[in-house]
Amino acid sequence: MTLTRRQLLGSAVAAAAVLGPWPAAARQLFESIFMFIPAGPGGGWDGTGRAIEQAARAAGLVGSFQFENVGGAGGMVGLPRFVNQRRGQANALMVGGSVMVGAGITNKSPINITNVLPVARLTEEAGVVVVPASSDVKTWKDLEAKLKANPGAVAVGGGSAGGTDHIALGLILKALGRNPREASYVAFAGGGPANAAILGGQVGAGISGYSEFAEQIKAGRMRALATTGEKRIEGTDIPTLKELGLDVVATNWRGVFAPPGITDAQLKALIDLMTAVHATPQWQEILKQRAWADAFLTGEAFAAALKRDIAATESVLKDLGLA
Repeated sequence: MTLTRRQLLGSAVAAAAVLGPWPAAARQLFESIFMFIPAGPGGGWDGTGRAIEQAARAAGLVGSFQFENVGGAGGMVGLPRFVNQRRGQANALMVGGSVMVGAGITNKSPINITNVLPVARLTEEAGVVVVPASSDVKTWKDLEAKLKANPGAVAVGGGSAGGTDHIALGLILKALGRNPREASYVAFAGGGPANAAILGGQVGAGISGYSEFAEQIKAGRMRALATTGEKRIEGTDIPTLKELGLDVVATNWRGVFAPPGITDAQLKALIDLMTAVHATPQWQEILKQRAWADAFLTGEAFAAALKRDIAATESVLKDLGLA
């Protein structure tokens, strides 16, 4: 049977009445985004950038992404490159976080996190202390005993010098009655090299964000001894350091920044993009999958929180002899 055009239209209207309105397509806010990662592939910053791409593209908010990874010194190698080469570029974003705050202070960098524009704080993540599965260290108390006896004999791998992982180790040693300067801390430019070093036995233990070690922990290749958070990481049975008798809490936030030289309107467009990404079901699912705590802040509120964090980090690093 052949339907007339009027009959076809009538059928479509009837179907719409039954099925309800078609879902509106997401409005594309940017044709493309340049995402700068001031760390090597495989780490927390890289994972954050890729997660933003995943959510933004799935929701139709951004057409395409271009990535550049430049690792080293807690972001202090890549940061000047982003500031100088992307100045005034309205579609550029850089992933950064608390590690970059500490690294800038420790390295006395002339260009630091204050030279970029805060767009959005996205996540907060507790760290986890791990050892390779083959280690003779079976529990936190085993590692604690070794650190108490001779901190310099226990090589601990983590992120860049002066970053959250380094601070966490310093706080642990201080809580154990040892001098944080006794630490044998081995800094890595990204989660990939840190994972390899721990699994390869080049260091005796590691400290980093849970998401960086989660795959290895779940596969049984690493043993998680403790978390540095205020409470246990959701979906895990890893005890906190506080539960284990140490009054130590150290968490790591991550967010995105814009280059200097863009207008207020261009900055607002980037904030609007990240606000839209944060609202997507895809982003909320990523938070759940990676055990990232939602710490969303934008614009001036983020800038104020960053200012407080810089002051607090500087104080802690001085106390620990790292600044």
